[in-house]
Amino acid sequence: MSDWNDKVIAEFRGNGGKVGGNFEGAPLLLLHTTGAKSRESRVNPMMYQAVDGGWAVFASYAGLDVNPAWLHNLKAHPDVAIEVGAEGEVETIDVHAKVMTPEDREPVWEEQKRRYPGFAEYEQKTDRVIPVVLLTRR
Repeated sequence: MSDWNDKVIAEFRGNGGKVGGNFEGAPLLLLHTTGAKSRESRVNPMMYQAVDGGWAVFASYAGLDVNPAWLHNLKAHPDVAIEVGAEGEVETIDVHAKVMTPEDREPVWEEQKRRYPGFAEYEQKTDRVIPVVLLTRR
């Protein structure tokens, strides 16, 4: 997974926030987190949905029955940074992460499934409620 992420990250940065392959045409950002225990810096590419001036990201983990490590890291250290493509450039933005409440999550999650049906498939693979995290500017 790390090699795959590294390739996506390099392509994202080299092309002003645009990538091909599975993510071609999809809104993508790079989420910078700090390891909850290790305190090591981590970067994860992920799809997002623009929500009220912020960015919603989805802890789908391709439908596995556990949350991805980056979610655990965000809960431990919620003040992070993202890289987003803007007019052919990559901009780094300091953000605060908060897991959305069930009532706030529902319309965002439903819209993500409508736009990208793969998320509905992830939901079918697991019994857990897939967390949605809102990233807002600090």
